[in-house]
Amino acid sequence: MTTEKRELEIAGLKAHFYSPKTGGKFPTVIAVHGGGWRLLNLDNYRYLGPWLAERGYALLAVTYRLATPERKCYPEAVEDVRSALKFARSEAKLGIDAERIALLGDSSGAHLAALVALTERQPVKAVIGVYGVYDMAAQWRHDQLTRPRDHIVERFLGASLIDERRIYFDASPISYVSAKNNSTAFLVAWGTADDIVDHRTQSEAFLEALKQAGHYARPAVLEGAPHFWIADPLDEEGSHSAFFAHRLLRFLQAKV
Repeated sequence: MTTEKRELEIAGLKAHFYSPKTGGKFPTVIAVHGGGWRLLNLDNYRYLGPWLAERGYALLAVTYRLATPERKCYPEAVEDVRSALKFARSEAKLGIDAERIALLGDSSGAHLAALVALTERQPVKAVIGVYGVYDMAAQWRHDQLTRPRDHIVERFLGASLIDERRIYFDASPISYVSAKNNSTAFLVAWGTADDIVDHRTQSEAFLEALKQAGHYARPAVLEGAPHFWIADPLDEEGSHSAFFAHRLLRFLQAKV
């Protein structure tokens, strides 16, 4: 199956759209890049996008307003991802099947994807989180130990945990996990050698909460994988991204 890539603009922000080069409507993955809420990594999905398109899925890689040393980007970044979801649901010309949309994100992108999905009035079919941040207070505490001079969560939220605890709760996807709204399926992926995001207090705790609330939730554990591998080529020997891609495809085929 031949594929194509198109460059788009959504609410003034760039986006890349990978799709099968055939007619019809396609199940679509909205992919939200990571980078500590401050780096533009729109090319994170330059390999996974075409790979999924070859298998009948479209991928819309989107970005969002980023934090700077002078400016926070919460809740603006969340609003941008929500706008991308609204765009995908309404843009019929792209061939997106509005009833079969999943949100995918890596690192800070996983945070945004999960937060939008769990607070959206109209549920999405599925969410795929890759080494994501789901509990902002836990990440703040982790950062104090591992990167005390680089407070990425504080820069995103514009406040310290010890000054504004409420905003950390409001900005955490795990705060919105509930048995009253558990129709979205989740695939939660992480590497066991990640020293940027602690998978025990983030992915594993989030997965446990999802299961307790009755979500269909599955793990994808990559032994020895660090942080930042989603953008790696899929044809490299021992590629973490290739291992994940096949798990992702099976999940999408079952739930989207």
